Amino acid sequence: MLADDWDALARDGAALGRELDRWRMRSGRAAGTGWLLARVAGSYRLHALRSAFLDDAAAGAEREALHRENARRVRAASLRQGGALLKVGQMLSARLDLLPAAWVAELSALQDAAAPVPFEAVRAAVEADLGAPLAARFAEFEPEPIAAASIAQVHRARTLDGQDVAVKVQRPGIAVLVETDLELLAQFVDAVRSMLPDADYDTIVRQVRARVSEELDFEAEGRAMDRLARHFAAHAGIRVPRRVPALCAGRVLTAELVEGRRITAALDAWRAQRDAGDEGAAAKIDRILGLLLEAYVRQILEAGLFQADPHPGNLLVTGGGELVLLDFGCTCELAPPLRDGYLALVQASLAGDDGRVAERLAALGFATRSGRPDTLLRFAEAMLGALRRAATAGGKDVWLGGREVAAQARELLASMDGDPVVRIPDEFVMLARIFGTLGGLFQHYEPRIDVARHLVPVLGSIPSRSG
Repeated sequence: MLADDWDALARDGAALGRELDRWRMRSGRAAGTGWLLARVAGSYRLHALRSAFLDDAAAGAEREALHRENARRVRAASLRQGGALLKVGQMLSARLDLLPAAWVAELSALQDAAAPVPFEAVRAAVEADLGAPLAARFAEFEPEPIAAASIAQVHRARTLDGQDVAVKVQRPGIAVLVETDLELLAQFVDAVRSMLPDADYDTIVRQVRARVSEELDFEAEGRAMDRLARHFAAHAGIRVPRRVPALCAGRVLTAELVEGRRITAALDAWRAQRDAGDEGAAAKIDRILGLLLEAYVRQILEAGLFQADPHPGNLLVTGGGELVLLDFGCTCELAPPLRDGYLALVQASLAGDDGRVAERLAALGFATRSGRPDTLLRFAEAMLGALRRAATAGGKDVWLGGREVAAQARELLASMDGDPVVRIPDEFVMLARIFGTLGGLFQHYEPRIDVARHLVPVLGSIPSRSG
């Protein structure tokens, strides 16, 4: 009996120790991040009071300077503290529709900014979750990560039977940091939303919290990877790595290693060759970005499950010209009726039918303050206009120049200011992230998208399920 009591006491003591560690991490995090966000929110409130005594020009100049200062503060803290603060900063770095330009410029520097975790901490996590020493599970395991992100990092390894694999390992203690950061960020948005463009921030915050929290669930990520690997198995140009289930557990996710170049590295090399007159390089740009567009259309409208983080680090190009999709921690699922709704939206946009576009947007759950569709139509044009031009112009001369893009952005922001979008459907928070990232790639590299090759067969083959 005494032994049983001692064992119970030891277990209780260990549990208490873990809870105390958790409390110390939470309280320290809340003190640091909370103080930062409180300072930022307070500075905006003070500016709102001062603005009452300034003319419009002076108030605007002061507000822009404040945006730059606060964005630098948040970027520095994100780099220093990591966790959800870094992850959310990365997610927002492409959202000019939600954040002032100064914030977007500063937060863009957060991509690929996570510092790696020391190898001994990685070893301890892998051995604890796989239940054996590293050498009993892997023939080789490289100490230096091949990629480091805010939630996890990836190491190259070789299994005992000789297969080269990528081992994704969750950062120790990240779950506590993410939980604390997301709560603080929700409070921060409430505090400063009056200084941001009018938008449906309740939905945005809810979706960001859900998606970032889901990135901690490696079992769910593995299921999403398996599902999309099966979906693209018969597609010669698009590839998703397959899991190695025996080497997956808890905070460890192991998959086949696919060698390739980051998509932007390949595109940069080909663009230099294209600019020198190499039509073969131009064709490679057109094909890979066409495959990228097709990959997301197929995920969203066919599979009903899409990888919602098309960061260049998550997209590779193999030596054989395959497009490889990586990292399924941030995914979103669409039920068949929603897929039908977005399919109808894309079809109406390609047809240039503004009336149907407005109807489809309303049916999906978008709404403006006034109830008029003007802001929504401008939003749809910004997202899908280039595809319509590509479909009608044979893929040539479809991309707006820098001044035209800036003018379009100004018009959209002015429209949102006069008649803001006050309701958006939950799933669109992640879809907009995809549209923004892909749109930026297309605008930068100006491919001649072959819509007939990459889009029309997909859109035409999807049956309506809504009856």
